[in-house]
Amino acid sequence: MIDVCLLGTGGMMPLPYRALTSLVVRYNGHEMLIDCGEGTQTSMRQQGMIGFKQIDVICFTHFHADHISGLPGLLLTIGNAERTEPLLMVGPKRLEKVVNSLRVIAPELPFEIRFQELSEAEESFMWEDLRVDAFRVNHNVTCYGYSLSLPRTGKFSVDRARENEIPMKYWNGLQKGNTYEEDGHIYTPDMVLGPDRKGLKLTYCTDTRPTPLIEKYAAGSDLFICEGMYGEKEKEIKAIEHKHMMMQEAAAIAAKADVGEMWLTHYSPSLIHPEEYMDMVRGIFPNAWPGKDGKSVELNFEED
Repeated sequence: MIDVCLLGTGGMMPLPYRALTSLVVRYNGHEMLIDCGEGTQTSMRQQGMIGFKQIDVICFTHFHADHISGLPGLLLTIGNAERTEPLLMVGPKRLEKVVNSLRVIAPELPFEIRFQELSEAEESFMWEDLRVDAFRVNHNVTCYGYSLSLPRTGKFSVDRARENEIPMKYWNGLQKGNTYEEDGHIYTPDMVLGPDRKGLKLTYCTDTRPTPLIEKYAAGSDLFICEGMYGEKEKEIKAIEHKHMMMQEAAAIAAKADVGEMWLTHYSPSLIHPEEYMDMVRGIFPNAWPGKDGKSVELNFEED
C-alpha cells in the first residue's frame, strides 16, 4: 500500500488556512517528499507526523520559493532527529547550487545529501520498490511532474510450476522473486507466475500549462494530483500568461488519461473557496475533488 497526504495546497503565499505546496508519500516505513514550501514541517506536525528521520527522498518540481523555501528548517529538523543515512534530492538542473545556497543557514548536518539533477524531458529512478518517472512540464522556469508506480506480479500458478517441472522446494522462493539453479537448469519467477496484475500509480504535477507528457504519465493513475490554480473563467488569460493551469484544464487531462481519481491543488491566494467550482469540474471529470491541507488516502491493490 501507498499512503499519500497533501501537506500544503497553496501557491505563491501561505494563508492562515492553507500552507504552501508539499506532498508526502509513505511506503514500507519510508517517506518521500515532493516540494517543500514554507511551513512544510509545521504541516507535517499538524498531521501527526513526527517521523522526520524516515524521509529518504525530497523531489522538487522547480525552484520557485513557494516550493522550496521550507527546506532549510526541515533539514535541521531531520538532523535533530539523528538521521545519519544519506538523503537523496531530485530536481531540475542547478539543484545542488540552489540547495547549497539555502544551506547557508543550515550548514552542519549529520547526514550526506546526494543530488540527482534532471536534464532530460523524461527520466526515471527507483525508490524502494517504486519506479519514479520525472517528466518536464511547461512553466516559466524548468519544472517537472512526478509519477510513482508500484508493480504487482502475477499470482502463483501451480499448473505452470508443474508444466515447467520445477521442484516444489523452490516454489515459495520463486514467488518471492528469487532465481535458482540446479543440475544445469535455471528456475526463474516468470516460470511459476501468471500475468502481472494491476499495480498502483500516483501522478503529481503543478505549475504548468497542459502538455502531452502530463497525459502520458497520468494515464491509468489511481490518483492524479494536479494544479488547479484558478476556477474563474476570466482568469484564463492570466493562467496562460504565467503558465499555470485552470481547474477545467486539469479535469480534461484526468478524463483523457482515464485516471481513477483527481485532487486539485496549488490554488491562487485569490481562490478562497475552490469547492465552488467543483460542479463545473465534475462536468468534465466526475471523480474530482478539491484538495485541502491534510487530505490523505491509502492506495491499496485491488482484490483478486
